[in-house]
Amino acid sequence: MKLTIILIIFSLLLSFVIALFDYMKLKENVVISQNTKISMAEDKIVSSLSTIDTVYDLFDEEMAKKMKDFSMELVHKYEEESNFERWDFQELKNRFGMEVFILDSKNTVVNSSFAEDIGLSFSECCPGFSKLLDSRREGDDFSHDGMDIQSRTGEIKKFSYTPTPDHLYLIELAVSLEQEEIFKQFNFLETSRELENTYDIIDSIHVYNVGGFLLGHKTENFKQKKIEEPFYSIFKEVSKSGKLQELIVEEEGRQKTYRYIPYEADEKRGYSTNRVVEIVYNDSELTGLLQSYKNQFIFQLLAIVIAAVAVSFLIGRLVATPIHLAFHDSMTGLKNRAAFEDEVQRNLAGRNDLALLMIDLDNFKLVNDRLGHGEGDRILKQTAAIIADVVGPKAIAARVGGDEFLVQFKSHAVHFVQRVAEELLVKIEEGVSDIKATEQIQISVSIGICFSEKDDNFDTLYAKADEALYVSKESGKNQYSIY
Repeated sequence: MKLTIILIIFSLLLSFVIALFDYMKLKENVVISQNTKISMAEDKIVSSLSTIDTVYDLFDEEMAKKMKDFSMELVHKYEEESNFERWDFQELKNRFGMEVFILDSKNTVVNSSFAEDIGLSFSECCPGFSKLLDSRREGDDFSHDGMDIQSRTGEIKKFSYTPTPDHLYLIELAVSLEQEEIFKQFNFLETSRELENTYDIIDSIHVYNVGGFLLGHKTENFKQKKIEEPFYSIFKEVSKSGKLQELIVEEEGRQKTYRYIPYEADEKRGYSTNRVVEIVYNDSELTGLLQSYKNQFIFQLLAIVIAAVAVSFLIGRLVATPIHLAFHDSMTGLKNRAAFEDEVQRNLAGRNDLALLMIDLDNFKLVNDRLGHGEGDRILKQTAAIIADVVGPKAIAARVGGDEFLVQFKSHAVHFVQRVAEELLVKIEEGVSDIKATEQIQISVSIGICFSEKDDNFDTLYAKADEALYVSKESGKNQYSIY
């Protein structure tokens, strides 16, 4: 039973460690897989933005030239008529196919072909961009930005800026890019939608300009979607530091991670080529897979436990008999001499006081000679059973020779050992009374008793008990003597 329990515990521990290692490995692979998907999505959207910016750098010079020519005409018009109230902005828009905006010294739209933008103050909504506008108004050159959005509508456009000669105003032009063939061919918004549809873990992909306005989010109420708290603070830190950051929140009973990736085009033009990519991904796939693996781990562990217990019982049963025989007498079931000697040496090493009884059957040879070895074996088994019953589980009994037995007691007084010896004499005599009556064989037992001293070992104790046994034999047998 001890062997079986040890085998079961060892098998369970080993099985649990292996199963846990497999589960942790699977969990690690799931996390790596999810991070790979997110990295791929991140690389693809950033690559898409970089591509369209690069293409515009190469191919929008013609559009920039048109915007510059139109701006120069408007500058000449301003020199002839500086009162913008007399300008027909709708006619100018129709003529050049571009929106026209006039920004005053506070970077507020005071006149425009797009009436909804009149009153829009960049100094209030976008302080950083407002400083750039100040420098452009105070300069003398025409400038144009890359791809950006119109604040009110969210429409993706290209903007240019030209100061008036007196540096009081800034003439801004805007042309839509969404219908341009370049934008259609390299539409990063379409790339975002494809990624959202491809990966279940991705809830959304958004691109924000430096002011925090969402690119590609069109609105009909002229209230453009702007990033809000607590995400705006992270957005500003990413914009400022140029380092990726994440924010984990609980939404709709699920954990979501907002990842903000800074982006800057290779060719920097104003603020429009600085953006922040927002990828929102959930843990539903990760949670689902981990739960699946967890259930698999539990079932696997249960199967391993059942198998381990069954195998342990089988091994225990297979090796129990050989192990038992290695330490026990095959006939009587008592300890054999080797096992008994180990027990005595171990107790002596532990500084335990021992009492040793040597028991020998008297006239046993006559039983074998007259009644045969079968009857002799029966008497040996009967004697062993009586000894085991009388000395109890706290003592250790052994058969160490043909008809010789040893019993070891730990830390018992002389009177206790004497009482045990007396009981053994009585009960063994009762057990062989029928043979004595019918066969006239005076079978009995003689007992020699000794107690351990400081320097004793098994051999010295055995010698003492043997000497005491000899005294019992010489004194008439069927008695005990103490060394």
